[in-house]
Amino acid sequence: MRLILAPMEGVVDHLMRDLLTAQGGFDLCVTEFLRVVDQLYPARSFYKICPELADGAKTPSGVPVRIQLLGQSPQWLAENARRAVELGSPGVDLNFGCPAKTVNKNKGGSVLLKEPETLYAIVSEVRKALPSSLPVTAKIRLGYDDNSLMLDNARAIEAAGATELAVHARTKRDGYRPPAYWEQIAAIRQQVRFNVIANGEIWTADDASRCQRVSTSQDLMLGRGALANPSLAATIKGLTAKAPWADVLALLKRYSEYEIAGDKGQYYPNRLKQWLQFLRLQYPEAELLFQSVRTLKTKNQMLESINP
Repeated sequence: MRLILAPMEGVVDHLMRDLLTAQGGFDLCVTEFLRVVDQLYPARSFYKICPELADGAKTPSGVPVRIQLLGQSPQWLAENARRAVELGSPGVDLNFGCPAKTVNKNKGGSVLLKEPETLYAIVSEVRKALPSSLPVTAKIRLGYDDNSLMLDNARAIEAAGATELAVHARTKRDGYRPPAYWEQIAAIRQQVRFNVIANGEIWTADDASRCQRVSTSQDLMLGRGALANPSLAATIKGLTAKAPWADVLALLKRYSEYEIAGDKGQYYPNRLKQWLQFLRLQYPEAELLFQSVRTLKTKNQMLESINP
């Protein structure tokens, strides 16, 4: 079993990747996406979303980090994929699952699930641009409005030469409303030969076991569940029990230090609140802390609340 940390835009940046992979259990991370339109980005753009490139494209705990690209142009995605691996990314991931309205309006993310031929063209060009030894992976949802093109999309991505596919078991229209339709991943796996990774509604080790059984996928991608329980990956692999609140609070403090010291310090209050909203799904203490900070607006106020 491999566990992959999902690329959650605006949430799982390099600081969060460091904290979560340090808890153990993860085998791979995927970055937030680099939005590609009609240009080849300079190296600094790749280092911005993946500072780990300076350290062998691995988190401080040694977990590989793969750059993710999003866009609609096969040519420009291929050019940027080539640059990503030249800078050290161990392969490239393609985002065909983002449900954000702004992204979809500009023909990126899950809106491309309406066009299997476009998925094929993109994956094919990126595959041809990279050495055969490096993986080209993709992430999709079950579809846009419905799952009528689900199998066509998966077959197109496989036929274009992708190494493996992660499937978020909901459509764009479903958003993040439960349930996740893991059985649809099993249907995809019956039609393709490459590896399929299951994603969606995995909050506990029991969820992971059920997802594996229903989806027939051994490899899992963890997103919101890992934010709600930072030790989820390690728990799924039987390395540890669920982390106590004291350990989670220590992570919050360390995250605060990271954010304030980094170039995103101005976003720190909102980012901490965002993480607490996930944590309170698993920790009652996080609910109490969230209520105490939800109206605060400055870094100092937030720091005083988590360091009483």
